[in-house]
Amino acid sequence: MTMNVNASPQGPSRRSVLFGGVGLASAALFGGRVLDAPRAAAAPSRAAAAAVAHPQKQLHLAGTDGWVSMPQGAPADPPFYPDALAPNPFDTYVFGFRDVTGMTSTQIAAQRGKAQISAPILAFDEEDDITITLTNLGLLQRPDLFDGHTLHWHGFVNAIPLFDGVPELSLAVPVGRDLSYFYRPHDAGTYMYHCHFEDVEHVQMGMTGMVLVRPKQNLTPVGTDPVGSKYAYNDGDGSTRYDREFTFMLTELWSAAHYRDAHIQVSDWTDYDPSFWLLNGRGYPDTVQPNGNPNLSAAGRLQYQPISSLVTCNAGERVLLRMSNLGYQNHAMSVDAIDLQVVAKDANLLKGRDGTTNYLTTSSVDVGPGESRDVIFVAPGPGEYLLYDRQYSYLDNGGGAGYGGMMTKILVGPPGTYGPQTVVNA
Repeated sequence: MTMNVNASPQGPSRRSVLFGGVGLASAALFGGRVLDAPRAAAAPSRAAAAAVAHPQKQLHLAGTDGWVSMPQGAPADPPFYPDALAPNPFDTYVFGFRDVTGMTSTQIAAQRGKAQISAPILAFDEEDDITITLTNLGLLQRPDLFDGHTLHWHGFVNAIPLFDGVPELSLAVPVGRDLSYFYRPHDAGTYMYHCHFEDVEHVQMGMTGMVLVRPKQNLTPVGTDPVGSKYAYNDGDGSTRYDREFTFMLTELWSAAHYRDAHIQVSDWTDYDPSFWLLNGRGYPDTVQPNGNPNLSAAGRLQYQPISSLVTCNAGERVLLRMSNLGYQNHAMSVDAIDLQVVAKDANLLKGRDGTTNYLTTSSVDVGPGESRDVIFVAPGPGEYLLYDRQYSYLDNGGGAGYGGMMTKILVGPPGTYGPQTVVNA
């Protein structure tokens, strides 16, 4: 049964950790690809926006379980890792979301047991009318579990609890059922989404993803930019202009908990002891592998981890890094020899009402659990740079030797090396 409800989320959220709503070019991620739609030319007032027709965006996500692969060479941790139940070439049990937009009912049902981590990137325009249908396909490995699933946009301002995804206040989607969520984002920024049903477990198991809301200011002449470019926020002066953008979902993975979920056992979450530290569902060196497609088995062991964390850019370009943390530990993402400018925290532009900017220039960006950061840097001369967690104990894979974990590369080429970016993280 599908429940379609039409309402506009404009009231306060139950959360105080993050603030804001959401911004401009709309897109949906298929596997590791985000397809951007044309951007509006001006930013009307909220009152004016309410009187005009809003672009209609529709997506369809499915929640299920599946198997993924941690970096090769990680030491075994019997019986937890690798999991003996995992089909070749995988080694770790997960829950996750899949983008099933446009699929037939038969094709959607076939995605059961094929979860993706991190979840598909969702990108929309400010003032879009967005309908996302969530289908609960159930758990192939654990048919004895009747866990519901929900969509919670972390930090997003909802008008009523029904669309907030908190099962105690709204609805959880039972196995075999659908629920349609409605959103109308008013404020640009970087947000995240996750399942809020038994959220400690479901978030750790992989049901986490990014939400990008693009500002109405996009492609309009602003401040010192007479042509009009891409912006992270409605800054009024062009200070959040960027040429390329890359998203990073920061999470940890506790192999013992994933094993226990697959083997009908219970975890004591107070014993939380992560084995792997991930960017977009991958640990280094898998983080630098290209984007994949969860619908193509040719992707091999990274088939269901399709989002790359490799940053590519040309010298002199402005690069936007969108970082969100849905792990349970603090992370400090760092780059040596490149100045990082933090322009927003938790979807709030760091600018006062009088127009004074409070941007922070640093080499290390702290991102706590449930938080997001928007960071811009100007690409230096050609070369290879590392983006990594300053907590060095998070730079291994399962305690093994060599580099691993929460690290990726920034590749800077001479001007003209890389063509214009058309999709996020590519």
